[in-house]
Amino acid sequence: MTDELSTPESTPPAVTGIADPAPLGLAAFALTTFLLSAKNAGWTHGTDAWLGYAFAYGGLCQLLAGMWEFRNRNVFGSTAFATYGGFWIGLGLYALLVAPKASAAQVSNDEAWILLAFAIFNLYMLLWSTQVNGAVAAVFLTLQITEIVLVVANFSGNEQILHVGGYIGVLTAACAWYTSAAGVINGMTGNAVLRVGSPMRLGNGSLGRTGAALTGTR
Repeated sequence: MTDELSTPESTPPAVTGIADPAPLGLAAFALTTFLLSAKNAGWTHGTDAWLGYAFAYGGLCQLLAGMWEFRNRNVFGSTAFATYGGFWIGLGLYALLVAPKASAAQVSNDEAWILLAFAIFNLYMLLWSTQVNGAVAAVFLTLQITEIVLVVANFSGNEQILHVGGYIGVLTAACAWYTSAAGVINGMTGNAVLRVGSPMRLGNGSLGRTGAALTGTR
């Protein structure tokens, strides 16, 4: 895997000893986000289907992807995946251990503050995601909007705003799934079968990695 953002899109990543973990991390994030967002949108009528996947897929698998990104010396990927893996595990633990003992108003207030804290983290990751590529930036942009809308929904107790947050969360999941799919097929072929866009430039350089990082080739 290379470290230059100017790597030609036809050049496959250099061998590092492990496969690119980013498509796994993105897929794990996408599926768990989709399940919770479908619930927030009012589409589901069952129990908390997202909860088990918050531990096993969005949590554990995404956390592992973050640890493998450390091996690849990708500070952006490792920080993003490990943080959101921890987010899902933490949210799952909260839903199991704390929420059942609290009132609905207390749970809404707690969730608002949790989401606000992650929105702060996501804001600077959104800024730096512009240095990776357009697809990754789209994931962080839609996620930022989702978190802000859900913060407002939980602080206000407005169910309609919660549904809107669910719709945007589904869009976030779709962006993450597309970026994951691009990472899989582009990594398999060494060519830009699915486009992910180019990074924004900061002066003569940029922050981040090439499309092999987090996404596959551009």
